[in-house]
Amino acid sequence: MDHPLLDLINAKIAEAEARGEFDNLPGAGKPLPDCDDPENALLNRVVQENGGVPEFVLLGRELEKLRTELRETSDRTRRTEIMKDMSMMDAKIDIARKAYR
Repeated sequence: MDHPLLDLINAKIAEAEARGEFDNLPGAGKPLPDCDDPENALLNRVVQENGGVPEFVLLGRELEKLRTELRETSDRTRRTEIMKDMSMMDAKIDIARKAYR
């Protein structure tokens, strides 16, 4: 079953095309850019344009905070906890990188 507004949408597109609103668009006549993930291309572009970053980048930032805390901490117990957290963070980053590819 078609969407109830499909006829209206097609009519609006035809009107705009008749007025020449699609003439001379940037990139007209040029091939589309290569896309490794066509199913998520729009989503990826919107995320990137709005400052989103891949999960492994965010995790890397957290790892850097842990490294800073480790340098500034002299308590052995806390340093051990931080090193465990860093190890787990490394594993999470590896998984996120593989998922991103």
